[in-house]
Amino acid sequence: MPRALAFLVLLGVLWPLPAAAQQRPLVTEDPLTIGEGRLLIELGVETGANITYPVSGLTGDRLSIPFGVSFGLGEVAELQIDGGYNWLDIERRRDAPLSGRVGPGDRTGDVHDVVVATKVTLLREGERRPAFGLRLATQLPNASNESGLGLDSMTFIGTLLAGKTTGSTRIVANAGIAIMSDVIEGSIQQDAFVGSLSVARALNTVVEVVGEIAMQRVFFADEPPVGAEPRGALRGGIRFTRGGWRADAGLVLGLTRQDPDYGFMAGLTWVGQVR
Repeated sequence: MPRALAFLVLLGVLWPLPAAAQQRPLVTEDPLTIGEGRLLIELGVETGANITYPVSGLTGDRLSIPFGVSFGLGEVAELQIDGGYNWLDIERRRDAPLSGRVGPGDRTGDVHDVVVATKVTLLREGERRPAFGLRLATQLPNASNESGLGLDSMTFIGTLLAGKTTGSTRIVANAGIAIMSDVIEGSIQQDAFVGSLSVARALNTVVEVVGEIAMQRVFFADEPPVGAEPRGALRGGIRFTRGGWRADAGLVLGLTRQDPDYGFMAGLTWVGQVR
């Protein structure tokens, strides 16, 4: 939390210029959609040092290639499909519930769990009123537990979104619930709070600095179930926009034992009218 507060204060002291809605490298969802008949494609690369997978017992350095596509279905609706690929250089192994399913070797890799989501703008932003939206997402079990990187389980996530622009600064907040299959006992589920807060500040018409804190925590659990441990990360970066293209780069800091100690990220986004 001290690192998160210090970063948000840093963003707040920068000189004001007009701010835009948010996307990569943040994971906080803006309540505004990309617009009717528009297509957004994004591709990135992200590293993570000393990340732990509690279900498989693996710890190591991860390289991730995330990929996403969004379609504007109307003035207030958007369809999102996100996926990608992970590689992990294994540094340590320990006994864990599914460690026996992971094969030998010092490296493993697998696809991301594909996330299919619909985002709807419920209320547009007013002079004093923030915009509000709703996002409903299903995370599919594409990554296998044999790789050590997946859980072979599905998750449903419902999130309320809010966002407000003041001068050069846009603040967006997400809060919702994730309903997760228990990876050990198939007859039960785990419910978790998911939330995030992000800030974007424009330095000029091309350059923005951005930052966020995001977290996940299971409800009513003194000892978090395996596979549903607390998650948290602090992200900060910079974005460059030219026409329909946007490049980004930044740093991620993990806030829990499961998250990476630190990592670097960069990516490219294109958005344009297709019909």
